[in-house]
Amino acid sequence: MTTVALAVTDGMLHFELALACEVFGPAPAAVSGPWYDLLLCGSAAVQVGRFRLEPDHGLEHLARADTVIVPGWADVDQEPPADLVDAVRAAHDAGARVASLCTGAFVLAAAGLLDGKRATTHWAHTRILTDRYPKVQVDPDVLYVDNGSVLTSAGKAAAMDLCLHLVRLDHGSATANTVARRLVVPPHRDGGQAQFVTTPVPAQDNHPLAELLPWVVERLDQPLTVEDLARRARMSSRNLGRHFRSVTGTTPLQWLLTQRIRHAQELLESTDDSIDAVAAAAGMGTATTLRRHFHRTVGVPPDTYRRTFRSRTRSAG
Repeated sequence: MTTVALAVTDGMLHFELALACEVFGPAPAAVSGPWYDLLLCGSAAVQVGRFRLEPDHGLEHLARADTVIVPGWADVDQEPPADLVDAVRAAHDAGARVASLCTGAFVLAAAGLLDGKRATTHWAHTRILTDRYPKVQVDPDVLYVDNGSVLTSAGKAAAMDLCLHLVRLDHGSATANTVARRLVVPPHRDGGQAQFVTTPVPAQDNHPLAELLPWVVERLDQPLTVEDLARRARMSSRNLGRHFRSVTGTTPLQWLLTQRIRHAQELLESTDDSIDAVAAAAGMGTATTLRRHFHRTVGVPPDTYRRTFRSRTRSAG
């Protein structure tokens, strides 16, 4: 069982703390196999917003965890407590995976864990983070950044994206999707970054592409073009592009590519089909094309992705 420790001190944001407790707390009924052992680590009593918490262990216990989560830090104009910074640094030095939610990135930066690394935080505070910690490569345009052993998320809802990303890494996409459904949130959101974040099919029934998008998803193995989509939607290609930008935040071709990559991920996780077969089923044509687009979008080759997620999914089951 993987131990997840939440670092809690006075001045933390309760939304991100509660969100992490929901994701890494008791396993959903539909999830079988090992789950997380969630601990709250902090001082004897912690004031989080208007709530009073009694942690399970002191901050020194962070160094014994597999994953350490640092929730948002309420007042970014103040330096985070030295004992919190030291404990987070010690946990990382001991081999823990450390993730910050929202302005928790200021704690990681103070601990030196973000020096020379790409990171993000709430968009309203990215300039402050950049000015205070010039060694950090702050990216204000992403939902989260995964540096392996150090991860950061943007504000509020993006903390959920990062937490689901961690579940996906540990237990596979199917389990992450199960957790997302229980919490009534999308398992993926397009943040415009080359990570495991994809564009979902919008759930609204009244948007102008409500019938088109599911139709496309069912035909990903076919050589669809923008003209094909426009013809199906009974609108011009230019008008289609405007609607796509409004509904999905991206272009028709980019959305289609993202759906193909997502379908390829599902096939790599759940089947033993060859890379050529996966490429054909996802509408990529050849294994070479799939590898090029998959590596650029996901960050790893299809073969590596399969080894990682197939093994973790099987071991979790």
